[in-house]
Amino acid sequence: MRKSVDGEPVPQPRADLGRAPIAPIARIAPVPEREPLPVDVQDLPPLPEEFWTALRGGLDALAGETGDGAISEAQLEVMADHVRLLLAWNEAINLSGIRAPAAIAVHHVLDSLTALPILRRSGIEDFIDLGSGGGYPGLPLAIALPARRALLVESVGKKARFLATVVDATGLRGRLAIAATRAETLAADPHHRGQWGAVTARAVGEMGELVELALPLLRVGGLLVAWKRRPAEPELAAADGAIHQLHGRLIRLEQVTVPGLEDHVLAVVEKTGDTPAQFPRDPAVRRRRPL
Repeated sequence: MRKSVDGEPVPQPRADLGRAPIAPIARIAPVPEREPLPVDVQDLPPLPEEFWTALRGGLDALAGETGDGAISEAQLEVMADHVRLLLAWNEAINLSGIRAPAAIAVHHVLDSLTALPILRRSGIEDFIDLGSGGGYPGLPLAIALPARRALLVESVGKKARFLATVVDATGLRGRLAIAATRAETLAADPHHRGQWGAVTARAVGEMGELVELALPLLRVGGLLVAWKRRPAEPELAAADGAIHQLHGRLIRLEQVTVPGLEDHVLAVVEKTGDTPAQFPRDPAVRRRRPL
């Protein structure tokens, strides 16, 4: 050890073993603010011609099946405005994995409208759409019927905000509402339980669980219309016990004839009596003890 001139030891600097030199703190660039999502369709570009070609081609296939009253040009324009907003919002929020306008025309708009003949023939004027997501099938059906009242149910907040934006932007406020909640919550509300003429559901789980969510919302004689793919018979056979336990009956399995959707079918269940009060059960109970 070194010593000072007066003989006292000189403190030595402590070795900084195993520690890397501290690098200067990097300057972190601020995160740029995202542009606000559009709320006015007038600010959005028009849809390309291929969208209209695909849409009109599918409508020709539906002609003769849609019951009394064709879909007007004004109604098609409102459906197109919905698509324009969907494309704009889809840049920031995943509303649809389908992004090509022509594919949206077929797999969203036309697919939704395949239920129109069923609802018109049955005289449906009010319905709930469960799990609306980007607005399909609820919005096109509400526009085309036109529904006296419709409720789009979407529990994901950002998707529900999108739906509310579309309703305001397209002038549908007043007869079309959004519920950012779950079907179980609505089924416990006397304003909704047993009060609706139809429930629509597209890509909302297996039929056995779907009837438990939907039938409590229907009045007796009301219809559940569920979008399924071929072969749907095994799934429907497995759900037969649940359908009867909830006081319903499968009345029809309707084939879809729109080009590009030939593997789709619509399962129609009629409510035949009051749903037992214990349904729908909590989601955890449904998973443990499916009907």
